Amino acid sequence: MKTDKTILKVSDGTSMQVHTCAPDGAGNFPAVIVLQEAFGVNGHIRDVAERITKEGYVTIAPELFHRTASVGFEGSYTDFETLKPHFQGITLEGLTADLKACYDWIQQEANINHSKVGSIGFCLGGRVSFLANMVLPLSAAVSYYGGGSAALADRANELHAPQLFFWGGLDKHIPEEQIDTVISALKKANKPYTNVVISYADHAFNCNPRPSYNKQASAEAWAMSLAFFKNNLG
Repeated sequence: MKTDKTILKVSDGTSMQVHTCAPDGAGNFPAVIVLQEAFGVNGHIRDVAERITKEGYVTIAPELFHRTASVGFEGSYTDFETLKPHFQGITLEGLTADLKACYDWIQQEANINHSKVGSIGFCLGGRVSFLANMVLPLSAAVSYYGGGSAALADRANELHAPQLFFWGGLDKHIPEEQIDTVISALKKANKPYTNVVISYADHAFNCNPRPSYNKQASAEAWAMSLAFFKNNLG
């Protein structure tokens, strides 16, 4: 595959670095926007992007903290205090602009099926993937343990595509009532979704560098994510 780092201009006048991956050779590949946890576009997120690209997708992973952090910022899994200024500095308006910049890049690239674009995100990125499905004409969106997603539930009628959710049944960061709020909103809006609660998994069960990583839960969710993308983007 081909990997690269590119600087995109965002509509609010800022600049954002993105990590991109593309399969070798010519093609008409679908694309997936890969959305970071609170720790930046680090090795784990780059690995996710590259694993998706190996399945035949162009991927783009934007640095969502670009307004407050240096280019290439990667936070520590054990030092949440240093993340707070960046996490607290994001806004829905800024995230929307970032997502549209990624989508515009996808639309301008050759070898991409411009009508087949999806998103996937983890933790913070899980919420942003939910937002992406509202503000972009996606064909599929996946959210892993997207804390704060309930705050977007009243916008469920804006969803463009089927949404796949993963939650950990042991996750104390996302109470069950927040999940219920999200799913009830999709039901009310009559939007297609798949909701998966893995009873034995904790928050961040897909992130192998973290203690909460669960190999079995990660493998099961990954297989379902790839099937979901194949069905909706393939």
